[in-house]
Amino acid sequence: MPPNPLAGDHMENVYGYLMKYTNLVTGWQYRFFVLNNEAGLLEYFVNEQSRNQKPRGTLQLAGAVISPSDEDSHTFTVNAASGEQYKLRATDAKERQHWVSRLQICTQHHTEAIGKNNPPLKSRSFSLASSGNSPISQRRPSQNAISFFNVGHSKLQSVNKRAHLPPDHLVEVREMMSHAEGQQRDLIRRIECLPASGHLSSLDQDLLMLKATSMATMNCLNDCFHILQLQHASHQKGSLSSGTTIEWLEPKIPLSNHYKNGADQPFATEQSKPVAVPEEQCVEESGPLAREPEEINADDEVEDTCDNKEDDLGAVEEQRSVILHLLSQLKLGMDLTRVVLPTFILEKRSLLEMYADFMSHPDLFIAITNGATAEDRMIRFVEYYLTSFHEGRKGAIAKKPYNPIIGETFHCSWRMPKSEVASSVSSSSSTQAVTNHTPLSEETLSQVGSDCYTVRFVAEQVSHHPPVSGFYAECAERKMCVNAHVWTKSKFLGMSIGVTMVGEGILSLLEHGEEYTFSLPCAYARSILTVPWVELGGKVSVNCAKTGYSASITFHTKPFYGGKLHRVTGEVKHNITNTVVCRVQGEWNSVLEFTYSNGETKYVDLTKLAVTKKRVRPLEKQDPFESRRLWKNVTDSLRESEIDKATEHKRTLEERQRTEERHRTETGTPWKTKYFIKEGDGWVYHKPLWRIIPTAQPAE
Repeated sequence: MPPNPLAGDHMENVYGYLMKYTNLVTGWQYRFFVLNNEAGLLEYFVNEQSRNQKPRGTLQLAGAVISPSDEDSHTFTVNAASGEQYKLRATDAKERQHWVSRLQICTQHHTEAIGKNNPPLKSRSFSLASSGNSPISQRRPSQNAISFFNVGHSKLQSVNKRAHLPPDHLVEVREMMSHAEGQQRDLIRRIECLPASGHLSSLDQDLLMLKATSMATMNCLNDCFHILQLQHASHQKGSLSSGTTIEWLEPKIPLSNHYKNGADQPFATEQSKPVAVPEEQCVEESGPLAREPEEINADDEVEDTCDNKEDDLGAVEEQRSVILHLLSQLKLGMDLTRVVLPTFILEKRSLLEMYADFMSHPDLFIAITNGATAEDRMIRFVEYYLTSFHEGRKGAIAKKPYNPIIGETFHCSWRMPKSEVASSVSSSSSTQAVTNHTPLSEETLSQVGSDCYTVRFVAEQVSHHPPVSGFYAECAERKMCVNAHVWTKSKFLGMSIGVTMVGEGILSLLEHGEEYTFSLPCAYARSILTVPWVELGGKVSVNCAKTGYSASITFHTKPFYGGKLHRVTGEVKHNITNTVVCRVQGEWNSVLEFTYSNGETKYVDLTKLAVTKKRVRPLEKQDPFESRRLWKNVTDSLRESEIDKATEHKRTLEERQRTEERHRTETGTPWKTKYFIKEGDGWVYHKPLWRIIPTAQPAE
């Protein structure tokens, strides 16, 4: 039975049969569902005849997340704030959309009603804080959550009394607000750690009201503080010297230990005192004051010994309620660029370093220019391109690299023995020669010296909004380089997050006078409520205008029923004759099969392909804005599983970026990049090989 028509009233009850997933044994079963809009409940019964009896199950929709599944066009999920989930399936896409729309309208109505239909916080908080019979005081009298929040409130009142003070007291105000924000976050965390049912529930109306109003209060205070900063900047505009940067605000509250499943952590009663920093040190650490390109000394780089292995699912399961809360704030198709994601889902590396890890097979990269013919070079490029994504992903769990700070850079290089690079023979046999060699030791590399090719890499975050990264790699000995810019656009897709890589790259083979233009696939984080995993999807192309060769590659997303994970197919074509010269199929993180026009077939096992370790400078020799030094405190905290500490360090970096961005806006100071120059819609490295080495024009 289809759900009843609503006759234009979105708040009428909806009812009808849906399939409900029970468990692996029972599977899918038809159940009669009723959306009770007035009560904000989704109820189900065995059948329509039992509708007058007690429902078999009920979900509170206030704070719930309604998500169409990306598995197929019929399935959707209802995730209640309590953590309970219904996985449902309609008869067709139209009926699913009908149910999802009505459920979302009802959910939004009742979630908003929590704040609108309750008395103001002042009278309610007094009764909760002072009454000895309050559930909170009974449960934890020595650590009353309301009294914790009132500590910050009373301190902010003292700020109001001193509103006549000069603008240079804004730093002190920021300190107090940071302290209040920390207490407000702890209050919310403690409420969310309460059980979903019982005498004191995390869904208690008083506590939900407290969560909403405390968050609104802090948002309002931040807006007011921003206005004060604008006024301060307008007074100081004439006296600020060119290029002046507002000092980053360090955390002024002691960092707590890592919370274990919501365990209590008492607040520190004393704030740490700010430490005076010499002016010279501020200039050195500020970064934007020294934006001139830096020549990296190759002798300073050593083979990377950092092994940031990513943990498995544990932390994700523990933080499921946090993810549910985050999802409740999102809408389908919502741009996630400005959404702050939980720290525990972060990888221990910056996005800029992830781009560098795509170059972990420098032998295949250098071998491209060794191709004897234009056809061979295009095939070699496709082989290198398809083998680059496997090492770019760390582990099976979908974790997110750090969002680079504007002005952040990353430098590294690779040394590749010349004997390990395929020579100028046909692609089918040359790649057979790519053996799983053992990486050479540092001593061996120093002995061979000129017997090695060097591939250098530099990346820079050139824009914050939109978030655009530029990266460049070159092998000067082989007169080849690649320049790319990527704008990462993230969107919420229900139970998935999609990341579109907007931009393009250009590989230049100067010995042959050829340019290969290529794009990048989309990435998806699937099953974000259970075991998140990554898959690539979409069509990408590679084109060489000079030779007339092109490649079309498709990264296939897994269908709901059957099909393989991580499947990729592609073909290399000579456009002038419309002839397919090579086909490829397989999995981008496993085995690839190349079939050539002469009938030969070759297999590349990515799991056995040797990875060449990159060479990086030690932290003490890195610029303050280089990725590993910039994110060191966050990485160290994540490595020690101190999530709260990592979050605080991450917040400090992000607050510093926002402060400096506001300052540039207020003073009309444009951002100056360090290594990349904007040309048209793209970004180009300031000193590419093609401007240094003349491009050859060989006769094929």
